[in-house]
Amino acid sequence: MPKFVYDFTEGNKDLKDLLGGKGANLAEMTNLGLPVPPGFTITTEACRYYLRHGTTPAGLDDEVTRHLEALEQTMDRRLGDPADPLLVSVRSGAKFSMPGMMETVLNIGLSDESVQGLAKQSGNERFAWDSYRRLIQMFGKTVLGIDGEHFEHAIDSAKQAKGATSDTELTADDLRDLTATYKEIVTKHAARDFPQDPREQMDLAINAVFDSWNADRAILYRRQERIPADLGTAVNVVAMVFGNLGDDSGTGVAFTRDPATGAQGVYGDYLQNAQGEDVVAGIRNTVPLQDLERIDKTSYDQLMQIMATLENHYKDLCDIEFTIERGKLWMLQTRVGKRTAAAAFRIATQLVTQGLIDEDEALSRVSGDELVRLMFPRFDTSGDVTLITTGISASPGAAVGKAVFDSATAVARADAGERVILVRRETNPDDLHGMIAAQGVLTSRGGKTSHAAVVARGMGKTCVCGAEQLDVNTRVRQFSAPGGIVVNEGDLISIDGTSGAVYLGEVPVVASNVVQYFEGALRPDSDELVAAVHTIMTHADARRRLGVHANADNGPDCARARRFGASGVGLVRTEHMFLGERRQLVERLILAETDAQRQEALDALEPLQRGDFVEILEAMDGLPVTIRLIDPPLHEFLPDLTELSVKVALAGDGATDQDRKLLTAVRRLHEQNPMLGLRGVRLVLVIPGLLDMQVRAIARAAVQRVGAGGDPRPEIMIPLTATVQEMEISRERAEAVLAAVAEETGVHVQTPIGTMIEVPRAALTAGDIARAAEFFSFGTNDLTQMTWGFSRDDVEGAFFSAYIAMGIFGVSPFETLDRDGVGRLVRIAVAEGRATRPDLHVGVCGEHGGDPASVWFFHEAGLDYVSCSPFRVPVARLEAGRAAVASGGSDTR
Repeated sequence: MPKFVYDFTEGNKDLKDLLGGKGANLAEMTNLGLPVPPGFTITTEACRYYLRHGTTPAGLDDEVTRHLEALEQTMDRRLGDPADPLLVSVRSGAKFSMPGMMETVLNIGLSDESVQGLAKQSGNERFAWDSYRRLIQMFGKTVLGIDGEHFEHAIDSAKQAKGATSDTELTADDLRDLTATYKEIVTKHAARDFPQDPREQMDLAINAVFDSWNADRAILYRRQERIPADLGTAVNVVAMVFGNLGDDSGTGVAFTRDPATGAQGVYGDYLQNAQGEDVVAGIRNTVPLQDLERIDKTSYDQLMQIMATLENHYKDLCDIEFTIERGKLWMLQTRVGKRTAAAAFRIATQLVTQGLIDEDEALSRVSGDELVRLMFPRFDTSGDVTLITTGISASPGAAVGKAVFDSATAVARADAGERVILVRRETNPDDLHGMIAAQGVLTSRGGKTSHAAVVARGMGKTCVCGAEQLDVNTRVRQFSAPGGIVVNEGDLISIDGTSGAVYLGEVPVVASNVVQYFEGALRPDSDELVAAVHTIMTHADARRRLGVHANADNGPDCARARRFGASGVGLVRTEHMFLGERRQLVERLILAETDAQRQEALDALEPLQRGDFVEILEAMDGLPVTIRLIDPPLHEFLPDLTELSVKVALAGDGATDQDRKLLTAVRRLHEQNPMLGLRGVRLVLVIPGLLDMQVRAIARAAVQRVGAGGDPRPEIMIPLTATVQEMEISRERAEAVLAAVAEETGVHVQTPIGTMIEVPRAALTAGDIARAAEFFSFGTNDLTQMTWGFSRDDVEGAFFSAYIAMGIFGVSPFETLDRDGVGRLVRIAVAEGRATRPDLHVGVCGEHGGDPASVWFFHEAGLDYVSCSPFRVPVARLEAGRAAVASGGSDTR
């Protein structure tokens, strides 16, 4: 029979798949001899069984009973004993941290009888009734599904009747009365009494934690963070220790380094006479962890020693939850802490300097997504700005949006295309959908360890917490600040998650220091963050096998790509050169009625194209430049059929000859499905002279660059090839033009000719096509469309959100490459192409070339390079290095 329950002494930190992150780390701290309350963990396997079958697996109850009896023996107390009760917490704990997304119930074991025993044993009647009312409130919400507002309204009424501003001002009698009110709420809204049997409480709480794996907010969080849905959660049953026994007790959260900046020091929050949820919920404002040294120096000194022990053991930033019970320190949780992008880079390099990790490990601890966040703009406050207040810098970034005061409004306005800032007194897990929709989050309560701060940091969302000067009134949908400032819903505000500043209106932004470094405007040692990025990027470049090219269509973009570290251009889209004023020349080409007219139009286009190519080849001198011949159908350069038809019809006899000719041409070229029509290689083969003109412009541009002392390295790419015959004819024509230019100028420039693989048939017949193609470049945008049968312009807005909600997609296949379908075609094409031509150079030039997860796939598939937009070049460089480290540095070709 499988084992479903593990004592903390039986596990370790490497058993996260089985025991979840919390259980594995509680076991690890127990093994290290740290002060951890005893307890046991119910495995994720038990959760998965429960979720599949709707009941717990056979034998689980007996295992729980045996471990509970052992816990009772260790604590010398019995669960819920009326005279001297053992109380336990039931806590969730998945493999990956999901802060606040699943359930926890504290103080299990209290009842009408045992609350008296707790009061007697503790000598603190107020504490006992406070603990009991907390149990009923958490149990009612978590296990019985009662709306938490009922309990919140009851405690607010109790405080109002007392004239109290904080729940700590309520007396034992007040809390006894509040407990009775809570029990009435349970009876009314759950149609049952609050259970008095402690084992029933525990069993129901365990099942509720299992169920919380599939709560709406947990599902939403997993999708946001791309956590697999089939992992399940473990359940930790832990002997209770109490931070709400008086001023010699308390609870807190600590970080071994600042999770916002990475700076070393003492960071965290502490709250006297409180239980853990008070800190995380931000209901009461905490004091800085440093104040604990004044409040309880013995516990503070011990905590500092434990924090150092844990960081050296885990070799990373640790996030720690602790409770002090009457001067005794207890460790309730540790995990590798979530951090901002800036902190991730700084901490990784700091740990290398300290000798705790090597450079490969440092590279593995940062990501392309984090680098993107560092490249976001920052506020420029040098001009006339209005500062409303300054709160706690919880998660960095510069966010601008309209103030909204509830999550539903945030989602609705964001769906309508508006930028919003979610403003709350404090957030709770049910606000997750609003936090995702918003540009940033602003709260008047809580600190760096509050729910808003922890979740925002994990998502890379800008967040300012604890802006205490703000009076947030969600009922009237406004907040006020000193100086008579009132911000209503819909008013623009700007929040700076790096400084904690909150501004009225929209503050302009400037390029981040990291972007300025990539641009060459800042030295690598200009500040600590830039230095950390430089160190890690240097190592990534040294480790990566994949080249990184850029998709760029003009000289300035190519120059920027080169500054950002591109080692070539993987895609020049020549059709972009036909827009603007040149559109009239394309119209002349389309409307040409004779060969002479067509050639005249082509002759007019060639010098313009040549000039563009000269500019690009000059910017990328000495590096390869892959130039794709015209790809889209010609009608895209003409007016819309409906609009032109209406214009001609309304003009009647007054319509111009030009408009009539255009309408005739548009009708002639109109296609029901132009993505599958006359485009790409079909276009350049069918329209006489089009291929010749473009190849001639490329060749003459290269000759011009040679004459200027340059080192041009053009490559010609034929788009949308599906058969080897198309490739053979295209290559033969292109080579004839190249030879003619070489003979005409006396200058020969080596110009490889290859093709884009973007049609499934091309991937499946790549072995044949490689006979005529010197290189492949995967156009994964079209390859994804054609493999899935999707029209990208239509489907993303039509049903992708529903598909993601149903779990059909974890993420859009246009964002991250579909490994199983499109990826398999890529692997087939690479293998069969190189079987024919072993030196075949293979890259990718679709948007997936800059997507972190897709870059890893292209490394594994043995491609030679990825190509992406200039801004994504640093991201691709970083991820290519990380992929090489993850694969052991092996050559995957």
